[in-house]
Amino acid sequence: QVQLVESGGGLVQVGGSLRLFCAASGRTFSRYNMGWFRQAPGKEREFVAAISGSGVNTRYADSVKGRFTISRDNAKNAVYLQMNSLKPEDTAVYYCATVVSLMMIKPSEQLVYDYWGQGTQVTVSS
Repeated sequence: QVQLVESGGGLVQVGGSLRLFCAASGRTFSRYNMGWFRQAPGKEREFVAAISGSGVNTRYADSVKGRFTISRDNAKNAVYLQMNSLKPEDTAVYYCATVVSLMMIKPSEQLVYDYWGQGTQVTVSS
């Protein structure tokens, strides 16, 4: 069983920045492929970014490329999402998810992930 806890959400103005944090339990964090997803009101949950266990491979949704950066610190069992140049359409609940795997397979697909956090709210005001 892996537990994930997100934090770092909040209210920010258009063009501002936030850094989300996801803490994971477990002893083999370097084997966890990590993903960030988000769900806006009235919309389906969508992929944002993913990172492999080693941190070498990353993937991003087209809508956040160049603005968001996913990273991890395996010594701290932590994954981060740095969000810059925020837009109103980035407003959503952001979820961290993980799957224990040696390979990064279909990282944008929600069904790949076994464990999810409770989410953290990000609101971008115009």
